Amino acid sequence: MKKTFVLGLLLTTLFISCKQEKKETVENSEDVALAVPVDQKWSDRMAMSIMKRNKEAWMIDLREDPKWDYVHGLVMLAFEKLYETNHEKAYFDYVKGYADELIDSSGVIIRYKLKDYNIDMINAGKILFDLYDLTDDHRYKTAMDTLRKQIDGQPRTASGGFWHKKRYPNQMWLDGLYMGAPFYAAYNTRFEGGDKLNDIAKQFELIQKNARDPKTGLLYHGWDESREMEWADKVTGTSPNFWSRSLGWYAMALVDVLDYYPDNHRKKKELIGYLNELAEALLPFQDESGLWYQVTDMGDREGNYLEASGSSMFAYALAKGANKGYLPEKFKDVANKAFDGLTQELIKVDPDGEIHLTEVCAVAGLGGNPYRDGSYEYYVNERKKDNDPKGTGPFIMAALELNR
Repeated sequence: MKKTFVLGLLLTTLFISCKQEKKETVENSEDVALAVPVDQKWSDRMAMSIMKRNKEAWMIDLREDPKWDYVHGLVMLAFEKLYETNHEKAYFDYVKGYADELIDSSGVIIRYKLKDYNIDMINAGKILFDLYDLTDDHRYKTAMDTLRKQIDGQPRTASGGFWHKKRYPNQMWLDGLYMGAPFYAAYNTRFEGGDKLNDIAKQFELIQKNARDPKTGLLYHGWDESREMEWADKVTGTSPNFWSRSLGWYAMALVDVLDYYPDNHRKKKELIGYLNELAEALLPFQDESGLWYQVTDMGDREGNYLEASGSSMFAYALAKGANKGYLPEKFKDVANKAFDGLTQELIKVDPDGEIHLTEVCAVAGLGGNPYRDGSYEYYVNERKKDNDPKGTGPFIMAALELNR
């Protein structure tokens, strides 16, 4: 069932529930009612701003038609987490509206192509678990089953790692661990008895073994087991540089997949170790502002910039890791410093209270056409986009973990 979300009704619901209906003084103007109250938490302010800009969730990322996509899944997952926290029905309806726009009456995901074996497409499936629990609508289970079927057929490297996409043979990207592993773990533990947790851990083991730089402790964006790609080092198979958002995807993958490992599972300690190694490796490269640069380890190089999505992802992963006890408590302070940097340096506020996240890398990848070589110049010259969902979704998640 499609949902049309009227901004006025949404804001009325939010304002009444929070008892924060008020007027704010805007410079050089009379008092006006703010569309997004400045005394809400940052998590709500961002969510309300997203809804103000996008009447329906499928419109996020400037979409002109509905698409089953990882970026929508990322933001909708943040909305679900927000709904779990404050039970604002408008947030739940926004998520359900997206799912119902893209899943038909028989549970078929519209415009999704399993045969592409694009691991990015698994990510939006994470929102279906809660929708299924809260509605008992079996369309959502059918859609989850389809995505689980993709995992069974996803091409693998000779050593057992999932290819990022069918058209990217023998390649594992850090991004792909976030897209696939938490969904795989959630489905397997809930519906299959948890018999695939070793296989899921293996994906991280391969990345740690093949993409981690022993000098810095950081991980390269991609690894080509065949060493055939132009961007791949002919000895190690790794791409040339460290990209903060790819590291952010990986950090979030670790902290989220751990939710599904019981304490007595022998791989849990190993995964927690990987998270700690990455957290410690990030510390030397955190800018005094609290943020991280687009190319993580080259903050002093011309053209580099403090980037919002990677910084938001790090803030979320470090805060959640500390909250869960996976990381030392000091990383909660690191996450708060990062969030301060986001709000003080990269958030712009409109006169009506709407907030915008700036300095977000719009997209980056490896190979393809036009060819992306993974060079420093490539990463710093990719376009930037305000309010890109790859930044706004993790911003909400970080705000929730930090109660900001």
